[in-house]
Amino acid sequence: MSAVSPQSVRRVALAAATVLLSGAASALPVHAASYGTPTIKLSTAYLSGAVGATGDPTVTVTVAQSGADASALTVAATKTTKSAVAATTGVTVTGTAGTRTVAVNALGRGYTDLTLTVTGLGGKTATTTLHYAASPAVQYSTDARYLTGASDASAAVSVGGGYVLVGNDEDNTLRLYDGSASGAPVKTWDLDSALNADKEVDIEGATLVGDTVYWTGSLGNNKDGVYKADRNTVFTTKLTGSGASTALTFGTGGHTLRDDLVAWDKANGNRFGFAKGTADGSIPKSIDGFNVEGLEFASGSTTTAYVGFRAPLVPPQTGGKALVVPVTNMDKVASGTHATFGTPLQWDLGGLAVRDIRRNSLGQFLILAGSWAADDNSDPYALYSWDGVAADQPVKVLDLPTTDAGGWEAIVAVPDLTQSGARVQLITDDGAADLYGDGVEAKDLTHPEWQKSRSTWFTIG
Repeated sequence: MSAVSPQSVRRVALAAATVLLSGAASALPVHAASYGTPTIKLSTAYLSGAVGATGDPTVTVTVAQSGADASALTVAATKTTKSAVAATTGVTVTGTAGTRTVAVNALGRGYTDLTLTVTGLGGKTATTTLHYAASPAVQYSTDARYLTGASDASAAVSVGGGYVLVGNDEDNTLRLYDGSASGAPVKTWDLDSALNADKEVDIEGATLVGDTVYWTGSLGNNKDGVYKADRNTVFTTKLTGSGASTALTFGTGGHTLRDDLVAWDKANGNRFGFAKGTADGSIPKSIDGFNVEGLEFASGSTTTAYVGFRAPLVPPQTGGKALVVPVTNMDKVASGTHATFGTPLQWDLGGLAVRDIRRNSLGQFLILAGSWAADDNSDPYALYSWDGVAADQPVKVLDLPTTDAGGWEAIVAVPDLTQSGARVQLITDDGAADLYGDGVEAKDLTHPEWQKSRSTWFTIG
């Protein structure tokens, strides 16, 4: 037998070792890929909806997991603290990538906390909480949208493309909304510094002339009968662009209109009682008070504007007429010039006062009429049309619903009133409303996402 060389022995040993190691490797368990704990983040932790609403606001959810594609993750509501308000089965999640949209179907009025769970690969999960509030159902719910972020909408103008610029009587911030959808403002402008205001101007009227929006405060005392100088303000803003691209800059401001109205009334025999209505202790929302809510320019004019009063009625008694005073140099009043006045108008609105005035390019006016009082929305509201002729009285075109939260406060724009099926968009002030059944007025809610005003379309043609 021939001798085996040391090299051959080493080769055989190496081959055997290789076989053994290979077999051992095949016997070892296969380790799964390493996945991190998924993450879930809300665009806002607070969301408001309404029972029976169409197109309620939604919230965006961002999810991710290291080692996994976001499309492999699932998101679902897994817990609710009050199923009578919203059930987990009423939470809809759409989208397949890292960003999902969450919508909630409100079942009842109140609050609930919804737990949202993201499930990733490897069975790993993470949760977050959505604090949800639901207001009750309203009439005309399919034509209603909710403007969130503030609750005291008090004046509005159309800026094109369905977008609406809204003033609020509890702050000096102007908000731009998509008027066709529920949700937060797409842009905001805080005018505190520009107005040099310590308190709210109490914005109550607005109108657009060319690229200039005129805004007026209520000009009256506060609810306790105390004079607040910031409320005696008329100011302008300049617009560029339109729709979602609307941009805004502050224009000018004037602070003499209240005083000029009082002096003018005194010079004419105190026929409207403006001095008494503005005296210390006088409540603005009383039948003989002093409170401005409507502002619109006369047809074909860029100087004469109608100032509509919520109070006083003329005479100041049940069934009195609504008062409108033409300011013939409003373009200058907004820059600080003293006002000049035309012949006042007295409108028979069935004992109601002016809450807003709006005109279209055809010279057709709509008047939003409501109570002078600071009552809830159970008082009557109505829409009147007017042809712009001083000698003519407005004509009622529609009684408005009054069983829902909020008071009708602003007309966005006037359609052609001669067209069949013409529709007008109105906005409520919900500031004093108990939206969620907890006794808290909307303006006092802690989270602005829960504050809201309601926009509704009505057919009037």
